[in-house]
Order: sequence, then structure tokens, then C-alpha cells
Amino acid sequence: MIGGGIAGLAAAHRVRELAGDSVEILIVDRAQRIGGKIRTGSLAGAPIETGAETFLVREQGTDSAVLDLARRVGLGDELVHPEPVAAAIALNGGLHKIPGGTLLGIPGPGADLGDLAALEPKDDDRGGPLLRDGEDVAVGALVRQRYGYDIVNHLVEPLLGGVYAGRADKLSLAATVPALHAAAQEEHTLAGAVAQAMRAAPRPPGAPVFASVRGGLSRLVEAIVDRAAAEVRLGDPVRELTRTPGGWDVTIGSTRDPQRVTADAVILATPAAPAARILRQVSPEVADVVACLDYASVVLVSLALPAGTDLPELSGFLVPPVEDYAIKAATFFGTKWGHLDQSDAVFVRTSLGRYGDERVLQRTDEDLAALALDDLGRVLGGSLPKPVDVRVTRWGGGLPQYGVGHVARVQKARAGLPRTLALAGAAYDGVGIAACVRSGETAADAVLRGGGE
Repeated sequence: MIGGGIAGLAAAHRVRELAGDSVEILIVDRAQRIGGKIRTGSLAGAPIETGAETFLVREQGTDSAVLDLARRVGLGDELVHPEPVAAAIALNGGLHKIPGGTLLGIPGPGADLGDLAALEPKDDDRGGPLLRDGEDVAVGALVRQRYGYDIVNHLVEPLLGGVYAGRADKLSLAATVPALHAAAQEEHTLAGAVAQAMRAAPRPPGAPVFASVRGGLSRLVEAIVDRAAAEVRLGDPVRELTRTPGGWDVTIGSTRDPQRVTADAVILATPAAPAARILRQVSPEVADVVACLDYASVVLVSLALPAGTDLPELSGFLVPPVEDYAIKAATFFGTKWGHLDQSDAVFVRTSLGRYGDERVLQRTDEDLAALALDDLGRVLGGSLPKPVDVRVTRWGGGLPQYGVGHVARVQKARAGLPRTLALAGAAYDGVGIAACVRSGETAADAVLRGGGE
């Protein structure tokens, strides 16, 4: 496995499950720590996520791949779920609860939008499906055409920004809302397509949407590594990947002291830029396709405010780009996660950075912490006390941006690879933990099949 993030770890675990103890598994990552963007840190003496915060419990109407994996590695009884507390959107000087009946901010039939946005009456039946078979489109373009500017600017933009740090007019519908993309090739109205997409992935009433692990998501990483029983080499870049008659030669380590490892199969679970570099000698055409993927950088500023600091009864809020704030989201950890002890501090995490507008991230950690605190106070309508602890975490190039046509490009890249080499991870199949686990396991299945043919 090249890459020690959650996709690479899920792939390694899957190989161990299916191939048994006789297989040797090596995980190589140039980073100094395992787990990629899953990182549980400490704030005012309490565990706090400084990377991915949670994972989806269900995907497409069934248990998600990561939920199933967490159970298989012995953490089924250690899962915790957010409190059933609403989130809001910061708009026009107020906090407006995110309305129900929407899909990533896109209203379905009967959604009550309140004062958030006006729905323009443009979603008429024009005699055919919204999209041709296989056609892709930017989320913003489709929604604006059917529902108007308010829906895009006030609802879709903050929700997409919260997940991808991206913009609605740049992100692919097929990649970011695949169920809606499928429905749009059948339904004649956007309202009908949203309704069909929601029906395709029903959720039992009261069932949780997200989960985490008591004590932090790094426990999931540790459990997977333990069960995978793989050799892990950190701090070693992969310099070359060469095909041989029997498999692969992988050159690892420094230029002064390179080491060669032979492998029957390889799973490449890295961000796009290093993946493209490694693939250049295997297939220049595939490398070119992979290299097209762009990324957004984000900074997470976690604040421990003095105990007793008054916050709204919300899990947090999202900020549309049209608002004059540097932060794009805030999570009230203590409210969202009922198992957290807030007797010594009140925990809030803010997020800064949008695709194409990363200038704010060039500030020092101290300036970013002050900016986040000031913005948080402005949204909440008053100044906040000085934090008792602060943690600033930078994720440079942390979130892939799925442009229109992304799904087709990934299919093309995978079709051009030998059967014993597979791609996995957020660069291809989605930014969430659930998507990355599914991607890693699918890659493992593919190379095991390829090695047997």
C-alpha cells in the first residue's frame, strides 16, 4: 500500500481478511504519522478531532463501509453519535436553522425555507429529463437554472463549502451528489429528482446520520493497523514504481539510500500529485488524467473557551461565501457531542479556507486564531472571552475538488491500469471517511482478483 491514510489502511485490512495470514502487507507513507487526515489531538486536556470529525453511518440506504469496518475491528460498542441538535446558516446578521427536506441544501418538494431563500418558480417540466444519459453538470448551474440564485448562494454554497471547501459552480453533480445525478437523468424537474434521490436512500426515523469513536477517531486508525498486521514504514517517499514480469518493483527511501521492494500488487492511495508522479513511468496517459485534480486548503482553529461560555443551542453553523466572514463553518463540539465533558472548557472548532480564495490562510497561527475568535463573536452577536487553549491545524491541499466530468476521468484512469495496480482514496471516490474506506476495500478486491487471473 502506498499511502497510510484511511483508504490505504482499509485496503490493507481487506487484503488481510480475504488473503489470510500468509500474505505480506507493506504500508509506505512519506508522512511521519499514520492515519492521513484522521488525527485526534488534545485541547485543554480533552481529546478533540483536528482532522476528520465524524463518519456517515449509512450510504445509499445501507450501513456504510466504515461502520461495518469499525465493528469488524472491535469498536462496535465504542461508537458515539451526535446529539439531535440542529445546525444553522449564518445569514444577514442571524442564524437560521438548516431546513429539512433538502439534499445538500437543494430543496425537495414541500421544504420550508423560511427567511433563508426565495425559491424562484422556474422548475417546470420541459418535456424530458434534466440531464441526458451520462451527462454531468456543475451543481450550481443546475440548481440556479431551476431554483434561482438565492438557493445556490444561501443554501447550496455553504453546505458544499462545509464538505468540500469548494464552490457550487465548480463542483460536479455526479461526483458530489451521485443519487441526484442518477435521478436527474430520469426526472423532468429538479423537485422530482431530489424526491427520487431521497427515496433511494431512506433513513429510519430517528436513526443517526453520523458516528465517531469514544476517545477519538485515531482509535479507529489504531484498531485497523492492529488487525491488518502490516509492516508500516513512515517517513519514506516512494520514488519509482516499475512493472516486472512477476509484479512490481517499488523504490523507496532517500536518493542517497534507496531501497527496492518487490510486490505482487500495489494499491496507490495518495493525493493526486504524488500519485501522478509515481504513475508517470507506468502510464503517462493515466498520470496526465490523475494530475488534473485540484485541491483546496483549509485551516481548522479549535478553541477552548472558559467554562460557562454561552453558546446557541445548535450543533454549529455554516457561512455562505456572500457573507463577510473569514470562517466558513463552526462546530459547537460540546453541544454536538453529549459525551464530551465541558466542566473545564467549552469547545468550538472553526474552519477557514475556500477553493480559489486561500489568501486568508497565509496568516500566522496567532492571527488565524484571533480572526476565528472575532468572526465567531460577530456571528453570535457579541465578543467572546479569551480562550483557555487554542489549536491551529493546517491542511494544505486537504480537500480534492471534483470538477465536471470527474467520475468519467476516474473511470478512464482506472481502465488504463494493469489489473494488479489500483487507485484508492479521496482523490477519486469522495472526501468522507466512509467513501475512502469503500474506495480502499474496492481497490483491494480489484487487485486480489487481478492477481488471480
